[in-house]
Amino acid sequence: MKVGPDIATIAALLGDPARANMLTALTAGQALTAGELAREAGVTAQTASSHLGKLAAGGLIEGRKQGRHIYYALTGPDVAGVIEALTGLAARTGHTRVRTGPKEPALRRARVCYDHLAGDLGVAMLDSLTHREMIVGAGETLVLTAQGEAFMTALGLDLAALSGLRRPMCKGCLDWSVRRSHLAGALGAALLERFYGLGWAAREPGTRIVSFSPRGLEAFREIFGVAVDAESAA
Repeated sequence: MKVGPDIATIAALLGDPARANMLTALTAGQALTAGELAREAGVTAQTASSHLGKLAAGGLIEGRKQGRHIYYALTGPDVAGVIEALTGLAARTGHTRVRTGPKEPALRRARVCYDHLAGDLGVAMLDSLTHREMIVGAGETLVLTAQGEAFMTALGLDLAALSGLRRPMCKGCLDWSVRRSHLAGALGAALLERFYGLGWAAREPGTRIVSFSPRGLEAFREIFGVAVDAESAA
């Protein structure tokens, strides 16, 4: 008898197109109602309720009642990481949707992956930090160096507060569109929040797209020393 984690159960939950669409919508990091997720999945409210019950029982999502609605969210960033990795695998093996839509290039340039920056800019940022030895390691295992700590503190991040969180400080997350890692973990989330707070970037409503202002794009380029095109700006 085989022992250990049962990946078949998780695979079965992810294997249904409607549930996959729901989970993909939740990788934006925002909690959504059953009605909103039903529209994302293209199913009726009754069918959506059944799917949500299965995802919750499987430990992939959790619901929280607020007022008249129940809002659903992923149970953690590791779920988003699995969805991101599977999206990259689907792209690499040729299992892509026929209609990509006009927002596809913007989604590839910069998007939110649960709570951190992904896409071309996210990968470029991590490349810059590792090249300058502010972050060391490979794959998912990354460590912030003393030089990196000084850099992040200068950017206005409270590293003491981040180190007290129940999640890794730094973690590599395989980017589906670039197929290399971007920065996840507490530090990745804090950096994206800092970009928002400085007015450098903002989420496009109803999408995962992160749009940088021209000023923000220039600051990003100067701070991280990466080449970015003007089309990345809002």
